[in-house]
Amino acid sequence: MLTPVILKGSLVQLEPLAIDHSQALCEAASENRTAYAYTHVPDGIEETKRYIERALSDYEKGIALPFAVRSLETDRIVGSTRFMDVEVFTRPAEAAPEVCEVGSTWYASSVQRTGVNTECKLLMLTHAFDVWQAVRVTLKTDVRNQRSRTAILRIGAQFEGIRRAHIRAVDGGLRNTAYYSILREEWPYIRQNLSDRLGAYN
Repeated sequence: MLTPVILKGSLVQLEPLAIDHSQALCEAASENRTAYAYTHVPDGIEETKRYIERALSDYEKGIALPFAVRSLETDRIVGSTRFMDVEVFTRPAEAAPEVCEVGSTWYASSVQRTGVNTECKLLMLTHAFDVWQAVRVTLKTDVRNQRSRTAILRIGAQFEGIRRAHIRAVDGGLRNTAYYSILREEWPYIRQNLSDRLGAYN
């Protein structure tokens, strides 16, 4: 079982996702629905509750650690993100993950193109590499989502390739997925890169 944790920076706090976040998360998702062309974001309170329940089910299975993203400036919930697809392959089964994905990330339109995503990534990657001592973190996105692909490359992640007809896309078609990764030996450079970029927002 993954241990719930609160990750706090200067702009955001990542707190364990709970059903109590339903209304606030629903409000964040409703700011501007056109901002989510390639990302699954719950629409309406009932869908938001189901979204959280599925995330918590994955947590109970030990394969995900979902967060609500809270703005420290406004004290509002402004999105969600999670560790997912966690794996342990050389350590004891109960040990911290060696491999994981940072994904299922979305933000209210009001905090997009701010320092929120940069700090979220810095907090989560710091936890993965410095606390869990992970060897690899994966990031992936719909191949058509150029804004997300650019943001991932800006972090410093390495493009690995495209998995064709990977999963069902938000629009109902088959999604080709662009894969990226960060390895432990690349982390010091990426940590500095994210810290420098975050400094521009503080």
